Amino acid sequence: MRARATRALRVTVTALLVAATAACGTVHDATAGAPDGGRRLADVTPVADPRAVTGPSTAVVADSAVRPVVADPAPALPVTVTDLQGTQVTVTDVDRILALDVHGTLARTVFELGLGDRVVGRDVSSGFAEIADLPLVTAGGHDLSGEAILALGPTVLLTDTSLGPWDVVLQVREAGIPVVVVDPHRDVQGVGALVREVAAALGVPDAGELLAQRAQAEIDDRVARIAAVAPADPADRLRVAFLYARGQAGVYYLFGEGSGADALIEAVGAVDVAREIGWQGMRPVTDEGLVAAAPDVVLMMSDGLASVGGVDGLLERLPAVASTPAGQRRRVVDMADSQVLSFGPTTADVLDALAVALYAPDAS
Repeated sequence: MRARATRALRVTVTALLVAATAACGTVHDATAGAPDGGRRLADVTPVADPRAVTGPSTAVVADSAVRPVVADPAPALPVTVTDLQGTQVTVTDVDRILALDVHGTLARTVFELGLGDRVVGRDVSSGFAEIADLPLVTAGGHDLSGEAILALGPTVLLTDTSLGPWDVVLQVREAGIPVVVVDPHRDVQGVGALVREVAAALGVPDAGELLAQRAQAEIDDRVARIAAVAPADPADRLRVAFLYARGQAGVYYLFGEGSGADALIEAVGAVDVAREIGWQGMRPVTDEGLVAAAPDVVLMMSDGLASVGGVDGLLERLPAVASTPAGQRRRVVDMADSQVLSFGPTTADVLDALAVALYAPDAS
């Protein structure tokens, strides 16, 4: 029962995220807004007291280039898998792959497996340079376009329940194209499982195992590095709130337990204040909840922060933020929408970039 309830919460959070994003009416192409060139935590000097820092900062990944774990894997086909929905799917051809989800994680995973040259299209969230020239198959934001998908002649579609309309997915399946539906939940602990799931569906389980192990080793390394610079006493750790905003539509959500943001915050050695106040999933912000959370730092997606007019606009639109320690110190950290909650093979780089922004902001 507990596992079923947890999965239901995860799916609900993902659905709310898509709905909130769609409500804003404008979704930026992620390939135009995922910067790299930041500093690594190993190369900077952390501040003595991260809670005394003032002013905003942006978390920037040091190097966002794809690093295929295998140069040219040879898929062992056909392969039959049972997907998230319990459907048995047989994949016979992976020459023309589409991998689509709200975070852009699936496409990145396919590229990291060494199969990037077989990908024929992209969703708007896939925010890395190597995929930028491929045609979009999402329209009006995160809506799948059946016409655009079928026009590309894919031989397999990997997706999850984070994109819709679902009728489009069914249309693709009815056209005879194998559709594999994977788990939509993303968090730090689930990276290896997601990689293996994708690799199994594409007939490259050995490459998947290598990538899963590499990703986990890198995550473990970054978590250990972060633990060495984060305050040892829990009472001294940064208190962080993840705020999702789309100012054009007046959409403001606080991400809590089970949203993925909680795992991200804890992995960077901070306290997730939403979890602390019992905030479940993703819920509209209330003044009382935000003031009670008393964050030292507000973490946001970069497009979300821009949509409210930056820090000044955030404090004007949400006066409750100004009543928190984060608002009083203008301590807002933002990160590219396509990176911060992607939780794929690049999770370690995301953690590292966030740690720099939190503990050595002058270098971020």
